[in-house]
Amino acid sequence: MTEFDKFLWPGRKGHMVGIGGVSMSSLAEVLHGMGIIVTGSDMSESKNVQSLRALGIRVDVGHAAENLDADVEFVIRTAAVRDNNPEIVEAKRRGLPIFERTEAWGAISKDYEHALCIAGTHGKTTTTSMCTHILMAADKDPTVMIGGTLPLLNAGHRIGHGNTIVMEACEYYNSFLSFYPTVAVILNIEADHLDFFKDLDDVERSFRAFAQRVPANGAVVANADDPNTMETLSGLDRRVVTFGLENDADVMAKNIEFIGANARFDVMYKGRKFTDVTLHVPGLHNVKNALAATAAAISLGVRPSAVKYGLAGFNGTGRRFEFKGKFNGADIYDDYAHHPGELKALLDAVEKLGYTRTILVFQPHTYTRTAALFDDFVEQLRRPDVLVLAEIYAAREKNTIGISSRALCEQIPGSLFYPSFEQLETALRRLAQPGDLVLTVGAGDVYKIGERLAKE
Repeated sequence: MTEFDKFLWPGRKGHMVGIGGVSMSSLAEVLHGMGIIVTGSDMSESKNVQSLRALGIRVDVGHAAENLDADVEFVIRTAAVRDNNPEIVEAKRRGLPIFERTEAWGAISKDYEHALCIAGTHGKTTTTSMCTHILMAADKDPTVMIGGTLPLLNAGHRIGHGNTIVMEACEYYNSFLSFYPTVAVILNIEADHLDFFKDLDDVERSFRAFAQRVPANGAVVANADDPNTMETLSGLDRRVVTFGLENDADVMAKNIEFIGANARFDVMYKGRKFTDVTLHVPGLHNVKNALAATAAAISLGVRPSAVKYGLAGFNGTGRRFEFKGKFNGADIYDDYAHHPGELKALLDAVEKLGYTRTILVFQPHTYTRTAALFDDFVEQLRRPDVLVLAEIYAAREKNTIGISSRALCEQIPGSLFYPSFEQLETALRRLAQPGDLVLTVGAGDVYKIGERLAKE
């Protein structure tokens, strides 16, 4: 029994610091639904905060010690909340147990017969969403936790009544080591989050520990085309189900045909046709995500027709090649890609769509990632017809290494750098023409640029 398990009872009372975040607000709803009394705080008003208040959950805006009621028994915080937060300081003064949100999700997941956890450097949100579509089509009534908004749910989560939970599992701060997967999916492993991990070996050790959390009767779903993943799982004493486009994987795609932004293909399982699939999201990377979701579904005993119809109903998630509107005859799309591998997959996909030009508006995410993967970013950012760079989005960091997007611009002939969004938007109004694809890309607030242009 983990420390958090004893609080999973109706009538217990907890306080959540950073309750407005995607995963935290979903967790608050799940706990509230279990009869646990929840209060919370966040830095700002948001749709999530308003939704929680509509359920009767008290949310204070701003952080202060007095936000903790006298009868609070435990505190949950999001990873971004540091020890000097006044509510954390007050909780420690009172001797209250303080949990990371992943510990709470992990404790909840143990109550399900099947816990499907999707991990990987890229593709987690999309694959978790595809798995949700498949399990809904299979009438499994799953509980779901996704790091983005899924149109099918009109949210990033779902409280189901079946025996299956589907969760996006992030490696940052070893968060996913709080989960109890019965089926663990590893999409790919690359050097990322190097403000926490020492190097690629350190990342691989974390993923191996995640795979080892699967019980003897469970399964690990692994990308056979990714050398780092296969090396990480070498000699693992668990059932491994592989997926991929080559290397003789257990689950493969044959007869792939791209029609505009759609893809049609046959899914093969151990050499035999399992089903045929039509995907309504572009790119070979999404074919691979669909194979991962299919392999996970097979591991859970889902029938072929649920895979076929579940994937046919999937049209993407929020901030994953999301159409925002038009400006001056150009199509505006937004994408969350913030790692060179994700940029490569995105650019590979859009090159097949037949636009006259691709105008990429890129906002790097965190100083450490930009510095550590600088040459890889340069390689991908040279590909679009026009590159417009915004300044680096700091997220949780301070710029102690003195890096700027200007350094990327200096390495890429013809690229443009604008320190402010206002200057950048002025330049885009001049640049965008009929037949262009304008892509706003990054994990920060770059999407606001496309939204403002589309409104015009």
